[in-house]
Amino acid sequence: MERIAIILAGLLGASGVAAAAASSHAGAALLGPYALIALTHAPAILALALAALPPVFNGALIALMTGSLLFCGDLALRHLLGAAPLPLLAPAGGMALILGWSLLIVGGLFARRG
Repeated sequence: MERIAIILAGLLGASGVAAAAASSHAGAALLGPYALIALTHAPAILALALAALPPVFNGALIALMTGSLLFCGDLALRHLLGAAPLPLLAPAGGMALILGWSLLIVGGLFARRG
């Protein structure tokens, strides 16, 4: 899981920078939010992957990874195809991101370091 999370963080970071640059020329309506989500969640995913934390944080990591993929994937497809082939991906991704951050709160409140 750690390796996959690190790779995803790198992909989100690189694609987020590319989306931010591209959004200044064209497609800001979709590429701007893509860049925002990618660049804010890449370091969070990386930190959770590398930290020695209690298991509750694994749920947060999985939710943040899933949410980032769904949300950014939907925006990328909309930009590339001009339409949303699966229109519920972004809302599902957003809900997964909210769940991930909520699990982080729960972990912070109740988890104990071993």
